Amino acid sequence: QVQLVESGGGLVQPGGSLRLSCAASDIIFSSYTMHWYRQAPGKQRELVERITAGGSTLYLDSVKGRFTISRDNSKNTVYLQMNSLKPEDTAGYYCNGRLGAFDLWGKGTQVTVSS
Repeated sequence: QVQLVESGGGLVQPGGSLRLSCAASDIIFSSYTMHWYRQAPGKQRELVERITAGGSTLYLDSVKGRFTISRDNSKNTVYLQMNSLKPEDTAGYYCNGRLGAFDLWGKGTQVTVSS
C-alpha cells in the first residue's frame, strides 16, 4: 500500500530543534520530488521546503538558514531538520511526494513551539 508516514513532531521550546521524518512505502522513492508543507490553525497550507530527485532544494524565505531538507533514498525517507524554532513555526507539518500525475500526502505531524 502506497503511503507516506511522518514522525518526529512534538512540543519544543523557542530556540529548540526537531527533526521530522517521512517514510515512504511502495513507491519508487528516488524518482519523487518530496515536499514539506505546513498549516497553522486558520491559515492556508504553505510549502516549507522541497527537494527534487536530483537533490535540488527550495526553501520558504522564513525558514531559510534554520530548516534543512534532506533525503536518504536507501531508506525511502525524507527529513526536515528544524533549528532555532520560533512560536510562528507552530503548525501541522505534512509530507508530500510528486511524480507526474502521482500526488501523495501523509497525515501530518504536529509541531508546537512554546515556552
